[in-house]
Amino acid sequence: MAEVEQVEVVVAHHERATVRVGEVFLKIDADQTRTDVEVEAMAMAPIPTPEVLWRKPPVLALAALPGTALGRLGEPSTASAAAWAAAGAAARILHDAPLPPWPGRSLDEIASQLDGECEWLVDNSVLPADVVTRNRRIAEAALRPWTPVFTHGDLQVTHVFVDGDEITGVLDWSEAARGDALYDLATLTLGHPERLDDVLAGYGTDVDPDVIRAWWSLRSLLGVRWLVEHGFDPASPGCEVDVLRAQARDRQQRDIQSCRVPGGSARW
Repeated sequence: MAEVEQVEVVVAHHERATVRVGEVFLKIDADQTRTDVEVEAMAMAPIPTPEVLWRKPPVLALAALPGTALGRLGEPSTASAAAWAAAGAAARILHDAPLPPWPGRSLDEIASQLDGECEWLVDNSVLPADVVTRNRRIAEAALRPWTPVFTHGDLQVTHVFVDGDEITGVLDWSEAARGDALYDLATLTLGHPERLDDVLAGYGTDVDPDVIRAWWSLRSLLGVRWLVEHGFDPASPGCEVDVLRAQARDRQQRDIQSCRVPGGSARW
């Protein structure tokens, strides 16, 4: 009897699901506009992407990429510094490419959503108010005008595949749009701050790390409610809640240091 391929559920919630059968990924999405974006973005992207095998709405079939994910949120990455630098270089190639024809989110949209999510986090006692407030202050640095580039929009470490030190492909393009280059770099390094220097070395241009840190806070603040409502746990070790707490501690230490005069005595 021939060996039967097993079905592996990669991710599933009420909006979409991805399953793997052998070397084929089947993506099922209730919103076909997201699939439209994904297929078009992969065709435009100047970096490796999965091969589209076929599409029959609501299903998109993609060939598996060789290699392994660059890492996982909440887990130490075993990938080399060179692999992380290669991911930064791939992001730079994408950001230098011609813009996609569709727009991304505006500053006003992001700022309005941020206000609503911060209010929800405090009102529902998901996080202490001081943690939310400090991260809201950090996030303000990301809310500045930027020159739009071709962004992946969800450049998580699990979406970047490597074989040794080489990038073999990037998955999940449904959020691709015009946007801030530093948002992609922040998403890539979220939960892996120790890898930021490697990514920036590969990216190869002058970047303000404080804006990337601001996007760490902003993305996490915006993501917690969605994760909870879709059955994920943002409080898992190393994930969004831990990122927000670490960012708040860092901001508190910076505030303390800024309130000290030379010689170490506090001004209050």
